[in-house]
Amino acid sequence: MAATVTPQADRPKKRWFGCLSTVILLGVVLALWVLIRPGVFTVQPIGALPEGVTFIYHSRNPEMPFFSSPDGLCLKIQGSVNLLCRAAGIGAINELSDRILLKLPYSRWAYLRSTGGREFDR
Repeated sequence: MAATVTPQADRPKKRWFGCLSTVILLGVVLALWVLIRPGVFTVQPIGALPEGVTFIYHSRNPEMPFFSSPDGLCLKIQGSVNLLCRAAGIGAINELSDRILLKLPYSRWAYLRSTGGREFDR
């Protein structure tokens, strides 16, 4: 019985094809990321939303950070958090309602990313 030997010339072609397919896959993922421009919006538990909520949405504005929250927006706009500003930030949910991809329970981790690690009273 004769053993078949794979020519050495085929191995580099397979390796090159694997690298090329990986690069193409990464390019497609990057293109989808740029087209979709997702964002994460988190509302901590407060009176109106006692359990809090986290949304993953598409078509994020370029000036909107990837992780955002009403408190994070208040900090960015006016440097502090107060009830009036927080209410206006919660109003941003209406603006996002038609772009929500996924609704999740409150994520403290995402909230802290949006506020630079600071937490505010409910």
